[in-house]
Amino acid sequence: MWERSLVLSAPGKVILHGEHAVVHGKVALAVALDLRTFLRLRPCGEGRVCVRLPGVGVVRSWDTPRLQALRRGFAGERWEEEIAAHLDTLKEFAGIAAGASAPESLATLAFLYMCLAISAKYGDVPSVDILVWSELPTGAGLGSSAAYAVCLAAALLTACGAISCPLKEGESTARWTEEELTLINSWAFQGERVIHGNPSGVDNAVGTWGGALRYQSGEITPLKRVPMLRILLTNTKVPRSTKVLVAGVKEKILKFPAIMNPVLDSIDAISQECQSVLEAMPANPSPEYYPVLEELFDINQHHLNVIGVGHPSLDRLCRVTASHGLHSKLTGAGGGGCGITLLRPDTSPLAVEAAKQDLCACGFECWETTIGAPGVTLHHSSSLNAEVLHALSES
Repeated sequence: MWERSLVLSAPGKVILHGEHAVVHGKVALAVALDLRTFLRLRPCGEGRVCVRLPGVGVVRSWDTPRLQALRRGFAGERWEEEIAAHLDTLKEFAGIAAGASAPESLATLAFLYMCLAISAKYGDVPSVDILVWSELPTGAGLGSSAAYAVCLAAALLTACGAISCPLKEGESTARWTEEELTLINSWAFQGERVIHGNPSGVDNAVGTWGGALRYQSGEITPLKRVPMLRILLTNTKVPRSTKVLVAGVKEKILKFPAIMNPVLDSIDAISQECQSVLEAMPANPSPEYYPVLEELFDINQHHLNVIGVGHPSLDRLCRVTASHGLHSKLTGAGGGGCGITLLRPDTSPLAVEAAKQDLCACGFECWETTIGAPGVTLHHSSSLNAEVLHALSES
C-alpha cells in the first residue's frame, strides 16, 4: 500500500510565437507558464481510490477491488492502442453518457483510464486519495488539461513504484531523472488523448519538461537553457472556436497564396529569431535583448491580424498595454482568448499595477506571472504559498 503524502505540480503553457503558422509546417515556440496545477496524493484507507477536482466539481470514489475487476475485463495489454474501446467501458462504469464532452466527464475518464492503465503495467491499483487544484483557467488554451494529465501521470507512476520519489530530507523541491520524465510524458500524452482525441503532444511536453520547446511538423525539441521572463497574461474572456479560426486561415491562404505564404514565412522567421535570442540570454543577461523581444511581439501581432485571427478585444488589450509602454500579442488561437504582455526586468511595479487595473476595467482577467517555468516538480510543503496550502488542505 502507498504510505506517503506527496504534493506535485506542473505548469501551463503559452505559445510565444508561431500560432497558426505551425499548422502549415512552420516553427512554433511553446513556453511553460508559471500558473500551475497542483496535485496532493495521500494514502486512502479501506481499499478505495478517491479523486477530487474542485475546479470542475468532481468528487468520486471507487472500491479498489471493483477497479481491479474492471481492469481484468480488458483484453490484452495494448492499452495505448485501444483507447476508444476502453473509454466506452469506462463511461459505462462511471455512469457518464456516451457523447459527454463536459470537462468534469473528460477529467474523470482520464483519471480512470490512467489509473487502470498505469497499474495494469506496473502493479496493483493503489489505494490513494487524490486532490487536484489549479491556478489555470480551463478552456483558455493554456494547457490546463495537459498540466492535469502530467500531474496524474507523475503521481500514479510514483504510487505504483514505476518511478522514484526524488524528494530528499531537507529539500524544498525535486525533479525526476530524464528517463523518468520521458515516462511521465508518454503517459501524460495518453491522458491528453482521452481528453482531446488527437493532441499534438506539445502541451504535455511543456508540462513535463518546462522551459521552452520548439515544435515543427510533429517534431518537439526542448530549447537548451532559457531565461524566466516576466509577463502579464490576460484573458479577454471572449469565446472562440479554434477549428473555425484554423479553417479561416486555410481559406485565406488558398484564396491569396502569393500574399499569405510570405506572411507565414515571416512568422516562421520570427519564431527562429526569438529562439536565438532566448538561447543567448542566459549566458549574457543584457537588457539589450528586451527591445528585440518587444519588436518581435509587435510584428507578429500585426501578422496575426493580417491572417485573420485578431479580434477587437485583442486590439484593445494591445492599445491599453501600449499606453503604459508595454508590448503585447495574442497567444494561441486568437479571435479573443488570451494575450501576453512582456515585462522588462526594470518595468516599475506601479506601471504593471496601472496596466493590470486598466485591463481589468475592460472586463478582462489578468495575472502577473513568468514564462520559462520549471516542468513537473515534487514539493515539500515549505515551497508552497499560502493559497496553494489552503486549497490542498481542503479535505
